[in-house]
Amino acid sequence: MGKKFTRREFIKLLLTACLNSILLGIGGAGYGMLVEPGLFKVETVRLKLKRLSKVLSGIRIAQLSDIHMGGWMNLERFKKVTTLLLAEKPDLLLITGDFIVGHGFNESSKQAIEDLIEVLSPVAQSIPTFAVLGNHDYWTDAKVVRNMLETCGIMDLTNTTFRFSRDGASLHLCGVDDVWEGDVHLEDVTAKLVDDSPAILLAHEPDFADTSAATGKFDLQISGHTHGGQIVLPFWGPPVLPYLGWKYPSGLYQVSGMYQYTNRGVGVGRIPVRLNCPPEITIFTLSGEA
Repeated sequence: MGKKFTRREFIKLLLTACLNSILLGIGGAGYGMLVEPGLFKVETVRLKLKRLSKVLSGIRIAQLSDIHMGGWMNLERFKKVTTLLLAEKPDLLLITGDFIVGHGFNESSKQAIEDLIEVLSPVAQSIPTFAVLGNHDYWTDAKVVRNMLETCGIMDLTNTTFRFSRDGASLHLCGVDDVWEGDVHLEDVTAKLVDDSPAILLAHEPDFADTSAATGKFDLQISGHTHGGQIVLPFWGPPVLPYLGWKYPSGLYQVSGMYQYTNRGVGVGRIPVRLNCPPEITIFTLSGEA
């Protein structure tokens, strides 16, 4: 038979349990707001692409997404991100949108653009860098963001392609405009893919993978947008996900004959919290069979 508690002892135990829950919640919130958002993690993803030439086997491609400069992300924090990135010595850098954060363009947005230019210009001088825009870039000022890319020496892949070649072997780098707020012309992209070289598609919103995979033209789509949910509950997953980020919220998926990879981003949205969902720099190491 279990121990019998007096009414006073029972109330004391109940209050202690409640206090512990409150303290645990406060501690978790403190960790989620003050610690985990700054724990930038390098994720290494190894993929075999059937159409990739053996000449290009071993190519290392970095992905950044959802920088969201101007909110929680600032100049100092973003320099830490690019220091980690450069230490990996990738062959290419692909950035999948949401360079800045917010609705409307203001003084904070202007400073964010200046900070991005300061950090990304030397990166783009070291590594060939390509990008597409995200919904926040449209909600602030897409034209200004595109001008920033040009100033930095970053190629805007919106609705177009770039052929990366090495020793006679090619890899198509492709992009579409932001699916939510932009003007997507996927047919313009696929029309340029006239040979059997492999193709990687940059699309900010991951759920576009259903559309891009159906063309049979792409070996891999890389996206961001979701931040991985920012908060991931054990045995449940992310309780909140954005529009066009519901099906493929984080990590690697197989969509028909195409890989889809969703990067968790390095920045955060309006609420600067992450739990079980650290910010991510992705390094793809590709191998080929062709």
